[in-house]
Amino acid sequence: MSTRTIETPIGHLTLQADETAVTAIRFGAGVAQDASPLLDAAEAQLREYFAGTRRTFDLPLAPRGTAFQQRVWAALRAIPYGETRTYGELAAAIGSPNASRAVGMANHHNPIPIVIPCHRVIGANGTLTGYAGGLEVKRKLLALEGINILK
Repeated sequence: MSTRTIETPIGHLTLQADETAVTAIRFGAGVAQDASPLLDAAEAQLREYFAGTRRTFDLPLAPRGTAFQQRVWAALRAIPYGETRTYGELAAAIGSPNASRAVGMANHHNPIPIVIPCHRVIGANGTLTGYAGGLEVKRKLLALEGINILK
């Protein structure tokens, strides 16, 4: 497992990858600064995203989770840059329209935030809801994509 911490406009992010895929992005600083072509690519793409020149990520990903979580995370990746979905819309998109809370929990356990864009999910009333990096970070990520949520 390779690990690297990078400084971004939203603070430190710690990237992790195995030999074949990115496995995690965590908010906050880590210790290791490993050399890895995969981490080089992830860092470069995140820098492009924060610079406003990248709208989609092209990285091999290997998030670890249940089959249900995998379905939710795949649906998250289908939310286009600059758009949001509610938990209910996401639940309907995966064929489980009554699973809004379970979708919220899967969102909460997303191990690769930003690249798997859980920040694009908002409450049914259009408000910001919880985010692992904090609501201010979520607001900044959405603003970067041209979405301003005042609530």
